[in-house]
Amino acid sequence: MIINKKLRLFSAFREFLKDRFNLEEDKANENEIIDSIKKGVEFRGINLWVLIFAIFIASIGLNVNSTAVIIGAMLISPLMGPIMGIGLGIGINDFDLIKKAYKNLAIATVIGVSTSAVYFLISPISDAQSELLARTTPTIWDVMIALFGGLAGIVATTRKSISNVIPGVAIATALMPPLCTAGFGLATGNFSFFFGAFYLYFINSVFISLSSFIIVRFLKFQKKTLLDSSRERRVRRYILIVVTITVIPSIVMAYNIVTKSFVDKKIQQFVNNELTFDNAQLISKNLKRVGDKNVLEVFILGEIISNDIISQAEKKLKNYGLTDIELKVKQGVGDNIKQDMSSLRVGVIEDLYRKNEDIIKNKDKKISLIENEVNRLKSESFPVQDISNEVKALNKNLIEFTISKNIYTDFAKQKTDTLAFAYARFKKRPTSSELKSLKEWLSVRTKNDNIKLITQ
Repeated sequence: MIINKKLRLFSAFREFLKDRFNLEEDKANENEIIDSIKKGVEFRGINLWVLIFAIFIASIGLNVNSTAVIIGAMLISPLMGPIMGIGLGIGINDFDLIKKAYKNLAIATVIGVSTSAVYFLISPISDAQSELLARTTPTIWDVMIALFGGLAGIVATTRKSISNVIPGVAIATALMPPLCTAGFGLATGNFSFFFGAFYLYFINSVFISLSSFIIVRFLKFQKKTLLDSSRERRVRRYILIVVTITVIPSIVMAYNIVTKSFVDKKIQQFVNNELTFDNAQLISKNLKRVGDKNVLEVFILGEIISNDIISQAEKKLKNYGLTDIELKVKQGVGDNIKQDMSSLRVGVIEDLYRKNEDIIKNKDKKISLIENEVNRLKSESFPVQDISNEVKALNKNLIEFTISKNIYTDFAKQKTDTLAFAYARFKKRPTSSELKSLKEWLSVRTKNDNIKLITQ
């Protein structure tokens, strides 16, 4: 009796899960899904031009460090098409589709890198900004985002109704920025940037394709069969070869990424515990391969640390599972120490953040107050740099621009309110209609109707 009751409960729970997670509901016709994905595979005409324009937009966004511009480029990029086509082709044994998708992805990649390289060659801004630096090294999080983002994308593609998931997937999986970063590396001769960014792009592409394959097989799409059995066996063999060539390197890469993430965590623990000094500041750290040895290179400014202390710290590496790593400490500033300034900036920021965390440790009240204040300031402030760049793009005569929220008092009406003040100075004063359009644009851009525009 008890067993039967448990079985009924289990059966009811299983049916509940089956109903809730049913992907057959609202599923589009299989042939329509395949045709839709196939259309997105081809890179010619409008798709090719849109890709080039998107590459230029993303490159500009990376160049001026504008997150909004980069997101816009990702939204219009057609790169997802051939990547999902590869996964679909593998899932339904369509070797012709796989070849077509690979070919078009290769064309898109070459054109994308070339277009980006051309832009960065002519761009007057040559510094690597934070948005660009963030796309030079893949992490385990990038792999997971590509996998789950790809799953969301292919599931949305198989639905009857048009979904808003696809734009989100395009932003999350971030194919455009690493491709443009690879172009930056090529243009500037920084091949570590080029290979790191291309590595990230490749990993993202592979795992999006893998996601497409998983869902295609989960939904039991009908596999393509050929009348000629010998040709069918040959096609399957080719597919197996293609899959092996693609998947095995990506698995190795993913394993290396995971391993590196664990090593990075251990290194951070070692640095925090063993290389923290009262009168010296750790600026940067870098793990690199020198000959047949792994060397942890750290750069310290401030009071000179004795060799004995450094030797003692190096002996403690094994306590953190870093047995095959040699410690090398650089101190002071000299011509013999060539530091990557970008890495230095990042190192300073990381260390300041860590120091501040240590100061307010276990002070929950202070943390809460700080978080609330930050959130309040964020809500009351404008992205001045982004808005300034956008206003400049709208009016080339603009010389100076700023915008901010302020408290003002209207003594006539005896009330106090918040007013957004915008100041703009032009080479040539705009017409009344242009100023009116600018004020309306600012209201829409800032989502604030209460704007006072001051011009000069």
